Amino acid sequence: MSAEAPTDPAPAPAAADAGEPGWKAAGERVGTFVLAPLAELGMLARMLFETMFWLVRPPYRGRLLLEQMEFIGVGSVFLVSLTGFFIGAVLGLQLVDGFRQFGAENQTGAVVGIAMAREMGPVFTALMISSRAGSAMTTELGSMRVSDQINALVVLAVNPVQYLIVPRVLAGVITAPILTLLFNVVGMTGAYLVCVHMLSIDPGIFLGRMQWLVDWPDVMQGLTKAAIFGGTISLIACRQGFHATGGAAGVGRATNRSVVHNAIAILALDYVVTAVILGQGLF
Repeated sequence: MSAEAPTDPAPAPAAADAGEPGWKAAGERVGTFVLAPLAELGMLARMLFETMFWLVRPPYRGRLLLEQMEFIGVGSVFLVSLTGFFIGAVLGLQLVDGFRQFGAENQTGAVVGIAMAREMGPVFTALMISSRAGSAMTTELGSMRVSDQINALVVLAVNPVQYLIVPRVLAGVITAPILTLLFNVVGMTGAYLVCVHMLSIDPGIFLGRMQWLVDWPDVMQGLTKAAIFGGTISLIACRQGFHATGGAAGVGRATNRSVVHNAIAILALDYVVTAVILGQGLF
């Protein structure tokens, strides 16, 4: 029995250019990295336009606004107060220690007051609101989205932007400046207790320097920032929750993005608003 002649193996297909898929994937990643922030800004701009549009149109839902003001404002009082007290205390502690090196510790009250009014108050208050209320907004709206409750509002002829987003954004704009004032008062109290009762700064000089150098424009600068931060926090949180997908895991990712995006937005807007108020260029 003759053995079968060995057959030649089938010719291998021409090898594709190994570099082409890698370059293509790298290009896609770069494109996504560049375009994703622009797409996010576009979504936020569209939601802001819709919010402003429905803000001035009836029906006006005052009860929902009061509920959101209670949730954002009253619910954040303890957290903002606690943060403000320790921020003021550590700021006074550090400043007295530094100023004593060249005999200027009597200026501590003025420096703490200006720092609280202009920067510390609005920024830290906004970060606390974002951590507590902003994340909760995203989770609530995300749960409504994945469980089709938002679609049910559309079926009932209720505009979801007017019903869900407008009260939250307006409540953020109103309550953030109020919480900032609370932060400033409690922070100055913490700085006063540390500087006067622990570090032996004269109380009259501490308060006198603060009253002399901290003016109403300083306070208004901080309140203006706080109002902008409050609206931005609510808008970003609502955008992430309103468009959440992927079930419970998607809601968790949206909440994480909300906190991160809000922190970046607060710090970036702080620089932009400060530059505009002071009349300086952005760069």
